[in-house]
Amino acid sequence: MQDKPKLSSTAPRVSFVSLGCPKALVDSERILTSLRAEGYELARNHAGADVVVVNTCGFLDSAKSESLEAIGAAIAENGKVIVTGCMGAEPEIISKSFPQVLAITGPQQYESVIEAIHQAVTPLHDPFLNLLPEQGVKLTPRHYAYLKISEGCDNSCSFCIIPHLRGPLVSRPAAEVMREAEKLAQAGVKELLVISQDTSAYGRDLNYADSQFGSYRLRTRFIDLARALGDLNLWIRLHYVYPYPHVDEVISLMSAGKVLPYLDIPFQHAAPNVLRAMKRPANEEKTLARIRSWRAACPELTLRSTFIVGFPGETEADFEALLEWLEEAEIDRAGAFKYEAVAGAPANALGLAPVAPEIKEIRWRRFMEKQQKISERLMKRKVGKRLSVIIDHAGGGASGVLAKGRTQADAPQIDGVAYVASRRPIRAGEIVSVKVERTDAYDIYGAAV
Repeated sequence: MQDKPKLSSTAPRVSFVSLGCPKALVDSERILTSLRAEGYELARNHAGADVVVVNTCGFLDSAKSESLEAIGAAIAENGKVIVTGCMGAEPEIISKSFPQVLAITGPQQYESVIEAIHQAVTPLHDPFLNLLPEQGVKLTPRHYAYLKISEGCDNSCSFCIIPHLRGPLVSRPAAEVMREAEKLAQAGVKELLVISQDTSAYGRDLNYADSQFGSYRLRTRFIDLARALGDLNLWIRLHYVYPYPHVDEVISLMSAGKVLPYLDIPFQHAAPNVLRAMKRPANEEKTLARIRSWRAACPELTLRSTFIVGFPGETEADFEALLEWLEEAEIDRAGAFKYEAVAGAPANALGLAPVAPEIKEIRWRRFMEKQQKISERLMKRKVGKRLSVIIDHAGGGASGVLAKGRTQADAPQIDGVAYVASRRPIRAGEIVSVKVERTDAYDIYGAAV
């Protein structure tokens, strides 16, 4: 009997760089899952790989610069480079700087990326030895995962080129999303971070059609999906939620403990003139009223948001209005970006006066100082309370090392950290009750109880 060929150390190795937002991270996970299923190994560095894949971000000029730097570094260290992601929608920029790249594909073009890798280095697949976890390859820790529910965007915000880069809204059927969520839960995931370009528009492109999930039909609709995810008894965190009226419906799920009392809403600004120029909802008073009603129904609600300062035409009065609105809304977690004139963005053709770079810098600093004071005030209210914390980094016990985790008010890598003292060792992925002893502007410090 002839021996079965062995899979040797000649198995092809791929080094991978994933840049940009969590949506791009999910794209990277899908590509890596396909590669592992075909027998490819993942290299820890470029020099030890047969080919390098760079998943780029192209939303802002600063992000493009970072992507080009990553491509240049990969070429210098390895030489065989494939580029994908948002910058791939403008391949001429990449090929002009790096004509030696092997292939350039756009965002969400998974099959094209895999084919380019096949052309660079042939897979060696052995179904007896190459075992792939059912949930696929994940780039996040075992206890949390991003769940992307749609691609693209139908909005026409004047500062944004995402619809150009990623196309129109394309929602995944709700049953397909739920099957993925169940696999992740079975694999030990305890927190699902729901992401898309516009989470609250989910299903609109499908006319909210239903699909068969288990013994019942599930509508492809924001509230229906949130309710179904809530039944998994996991931490469900909602990101990139535009404040459409139907978002009000999810607050009751938060009050009932089905979904985390956390909303990531990109408000972007508060001055009506700026919002209209941005092509965003421009009734700031109505938005404040809705925020008050949400908090009345769910006092534990945490709001995180992003804002843009220095948008063309923004006056000092507009910026002051933003600061006043921020104070009244009491946004728990907020970040700000200095406006960048992205090539191809409609804002470039509005004919509005640009804001000088030094004024943008001053306004950004004033915004961040204001938000820090608001955050510090809100954080002090947590002292003495007992909060649930999901542990990201182990600690406690005889080691004396503080464990690090996050409360329900904190998303990974963008919000605050909970530093936890414990008499017993606590592992990553555990959810523990923590008594808050002190806080600073962003983080809490306490002891496991």
